[in-house]
Order: sequence, then C-alpha cells, then structure tokens
Amino acid sequence: MRRVALIGSASALALGLAGVLTSSAASQAAEPTAAKSNTLTFDVVFSPFTLIAANNVRDPNSPFSLGDEIVFRDQLFSNGKQVGDDAGSCVIVANTPEVVANCTAVFRVPGGTIAAQFVSMPGPAPKELALTGGTGAYRNVGGEGTLVEFGEDNRGSLTLRVLNLVARGGDTE
Repeated sequence: MRRVALIGSASALALGLAGVLTSSAASQAAEPTAAKSNTLTFDVVFSPFTLIAANNVRDPNSPFSLGDEIVFRDQLFSNGKQVGDDAGSCVIVANTPEVVANCTAVFRVPGGTIAAQFVSMPGPAPKELALTGGTGAYRNVGGEGTLVEFGEDNRGSLTLRVLNLVARGGDTE
C-alpha cells in the first residue's frame, strides 16, 4: 500500500476531542476566566492514500501538482475499541522546495463532532492541529491537538487538548 507522510498527516488530522468547561463570564469583554481543558487521546488507523489529481498540468518529477487533493477517512480507537472516525482533505499549496498542504478534518466522537485545521508536510514530524469548533457537546470548543504517524503500518496517535469556549454574550448553552 503506497503511503506518503503527507497523507498520514492529512489522514490523521484530526480525531478526537472532548472536554467541556463551564464558564460564568457575563460577556466576552468581561475579565478573562481560567479555561479548563480536557485531553483526549486516540489510537488512529489511517485510511489508504487517496490522491485526486485536480490540476491537469502535471510535473513529471512530482507525484503532486498545485491544487491536487488528498482525501481521507480514518478510524479512532480508545482502549482497543473503535469510538469514532474522521473525514478530511488536504489541498496541495506548494510543491517546492517541499510539498505543503492545507488540511481540514472533522472528527466524529461520542457526543458530537470536532473540526480541525492544520498544515501538513511529508515526514515523521508530529502534525499540530488547531481545533476550530464542533457540534453537540463540542459546539463551543477550541484548542489544539497533535497527530503522530508511527510509520508504514498505517497507525498513529491523536491527542486533543480541548477547551470549552464561552460564546459572545457569555452564553455557554
């Protein structure tokens, strides 16, 4: 199975979240309150590498062209049991001097979904994720995460540090 580290990153993208924090701020302009975070950790089984060649102008020296897209749907596990999945895509935004992709992902976990964005480059370096929102129990979340690819076995780990944010006007509901 052909894998590219960029995929794992894209694939990994994303994956787990939780942690709801309650805040009693009356408005966004009020004194900041300490945010309470919840850390979620998942084992990830990455999907096979899937490239959509969106750019008809191909570089014979590269498997990618600007605008090409990598799509993924990975499985998330906790204590050996599948507890969720993710769906996402990465758009190739640079080919030289290195491949760079802009990625988005949505993680489906018990209680709702969590959205994330990240930049992906080939290689074993951990991918840093920005958590940008969600649904259900995660509708007011933000935070960050780390996706790590273990190598050629299509496995990795995802750690999400989830913060529950207060909506404008102080409504936490």
